[in-house]
Amino acid sequence: MTIQNESRRPMIEAIGLSKFYGPFAAARDVTFSVGEGELVAFLGPNGAGKSTTMKMLTGYIAASEGEARIAGHNMMEDRIEGSRRLGYLPENGPLYPEMTPFAMLSFFAEARGMTAARKKDRIEAVVDICDLSSVIYKPTSKLSKGFKQRVGMSQALLHEPDVLILDEPTAGLDPNQIRGVRATMKKLSETKTILLSTHILQEVEAMADRVVMINEGRLVYDGDVEGLRKRGDNDLDEAFYSLTQDATAQDATAS
Repeated sequence: MTIQNESRRPMIEAIGLSKFYGPFAAARDVTFSVGEGELVAFLGPNGAGKSTTMKMLTGYIAASEGEARIAGHNMMEDRIEGSRRLGYLPENGPLYPEMTPFAMLSFFAEARGMTAARKKDRIEAVVDICDLSSVIYKPTSKLSKGFKQRVGMSQALLHEPDVLILDEPTAGLDPNQIRGVRATMKKLSETKTILLSTHILQEVEAMADRVVMINEGRLVYDGDVEGLRKRGDNDLDEAFYSLTQDATAQDATAS
């Protein structure tokens, strides 16, 4: 049984998503929904199919089977409209190293057709949210990993999307930088729907309303953090291990 809040309008929907590369299934029949205003952690070991599923949800790659919807828009048939509602930060998101954050944000704003006044307002807003004022005119190639992640986040937020899909936004960051990202996520979750991929179980406890976990391309858990903890005798690490060590766990779901 998939756990979701039926009273919330679904903003992210994976409906039987599968992705095949020849005989290999990177994702198989993945189905879950994220309701409006939820912050859901998307978990799984390396190679589980998290990034593949997120790329299908965003329309970045086509599903072999199934359907991905963002705010009701089919991301294969109506991707432009869906993308207007979506902010996507891929793992190691592409940045233009020779450009400054300001130049990059200006470029993206113009590519999205923003007026000069709106561009100015939105750049000021995301620079404030992501705390980029000290590096806004420095070449991106000269920035630390933490600041590069913030620049990637700022472009994902630039057009005021309702939905955020974030793939490992704290990867490679130090504890202080992770703390800053957590604070930003909590603030954003007040007004946005967020699907957040992470390997760090402490982040799940600190931020998430719900956990969706996949292993070997299949859904193995969908439920709250406390339910996940109980699967590992009140230990999240043990719960993660028990659900991902063995492919026979693939049909387990939250009770």
